[in-house]
Amino acid sequence: MNIPSKPKSRRGLVIAVILLLVAAAAAFLLRPPAKEQAASTPASAMTVEVIAPERRDWSQTLQGSGPVTAWQELIVSPETGGLRVAELLVDVGDVVKRGQVLARLADDSLRVDMRKQEATVAQSRSSLDQASAYVRRANAVGTSGSLSDQQIEEYRISEATARATLQSSQADLDSVKLKLAQTRVLAPDDGVVSSKTGIAGNVVSAGTELFRLVRQGKLEWRPEFDARELASVKTGQKAELTLPSGERVNGTVRIPAPTLSTSTGRATVYVSLSGNSTARAGMFASGLIRLGTTSALTLPQTAIVMRDGRAYVYLVDANNKVSSQVVTTGRRQDDRVELLSKLASDARVVASGGAFLSEGVLVTVKPAETAR
Repeated sequence: MNIPSKPKSRRGLVIAVILLLVAAAAAFLLRPPAKEQAASTPASAMTVEVIAPERRDWSQTLQGSGPVTAWQELIVSPETGGLRVAELLVDVGDVVKRGQVLARLADDSLRVDMRKQEATVAQSRSSLDQASAYVRRANAVGTSGSLSDQQIEEYRISEATARATLQSSQADLDSVKLKLAQTRVLAPDDGVVSSKTGIAGNVVSAGTELFRLVRQGKLEWRPEFDARELASVKTGQKAELTLPSGERVNGTVRIPAPTLSTSTGRATVYVSLSGNSTARAGMFASGLIRLGTTSALTLPQTAIVMRDGRAYVYLVDANNKVSSQVVTTGRRQDDRVELLSKLASDARVVASGGAFLSEGVLVTVKPAETAR
């Protein structure tokens, strides 16, 4: 029995259409997600700001440390001795003026000696007056021959002796007056009382220390440097030191020491400090001396990444990929660091956030307008 061919061809067409639909559905279901498609395109690690190294004129400095001391220290002591300290008129920390009375010694015995010596002077003056009168009378009658030449000469010798005695008595009186004046112990110069060792009631001898003064209230910072460092220090250079309290005090190099210590091989530099600070003699402070101005290639501190004990910067190339470069740093001022390593003046350096980057990653560079 013959079967018609038309139904077979129609069935094959239906089967083909079904297979095409199944293939399309499978292709749709097996399509990768949009995120996986995007992953094939390199993604930016982060958005960064790039900067170029900047040249600035920086002052070259020399770091040092040393004590703060008095510019000059004056020892105040009496010039006469064997007297009791009657009164101490100033205390530690007082500001005194030149010629101001700092202490007074008991002067009762000296006043008695002065009155006694004044009487001796008066007696000597009377003796001189009497001897002078004899000489005048002898000269008046000498031509008459009533007095011999020997007698006249004796009168003249007596007058000379009386005059010498008067001068000696007057000198003794002046000595007593001087000792009396020295019972008032005076300040030899303006200054600040730094110590008081005198005790009221003590009998003191000449030269016994009563006070010490910081002369004119001036202080010095005295750091030490070796021979190589000392060669660059000159008189008049500016200095700045930091006190233990954190206060900064300005100063000026007064003079570098002309010799080095034979035991340490170092020399002291004497730096005069400006007034009106909390610096006190005996403090130990660190600071710097400004030697001059030099050009420095600088970057912000945020551009420096410290890793494994070394300093790095991250550079961005034309394709916005980063690469690290080891650099050597030098001086620091404010928020910037000096680069001692060579770096192109047009280098694009990541300004901050370099610690979050790795070698060869792609970054997005922030436009200059946005950065500003």
